[in-house]
Amino acid sequence: MKYTDKNEFDKVNVFGTGEPNSGFAQYFTGDSFLNPLTEFGKAPVFLANVTFEPGCRNNWHIHHAKSGGGQILICTAGEGWYQEEGKDAVSLAPGMVITIPAEVKHWHGAKKDSWFSHIAVECPGEECSNEWCDPVTDGEYAKLV
Repeated sequence: MKYTDKNEFDKVNVFGTGEPNSGFAQYFTGDSFLNPLTEFGKAPVFLANVTFEPGCRNNWHIHHAKSGGGQILICTAGEGWYQEEGKDAVSLAPGMVITIPAEVKHWHGAKKDSWFSHIAVECPGEECSNEWCDPVTDGEYAKLV
């Protein structure tokens, strides 16, 4: 279900919006918010609820790993998009799970007319790192329907 009204969205965003994602703002078009669900470095897996305002999306990026690694997205509220390089975008809704292997260039974010949240799971691996690439252009994003 799409949510344009933030107050209505907050009622279904069960893991909470969290704080402005200022540490990674340079890699997003629009405003995003981060609510860590586990403590980084203290839990075996880092989980965070990431919330995107309508139209917000992150840049193309790659989760590198020598072995293991990658990311899992668990969609929890609102509607969004996920796209791998060279493939059509996938419409996201609550209950969907996206598994992103290491070394796959991709992006994810909200639809232009809906708030969106997903839990981001950073998969353990050896020599993991993120490479942030170019933003998803307004033209690329506007083509999504």
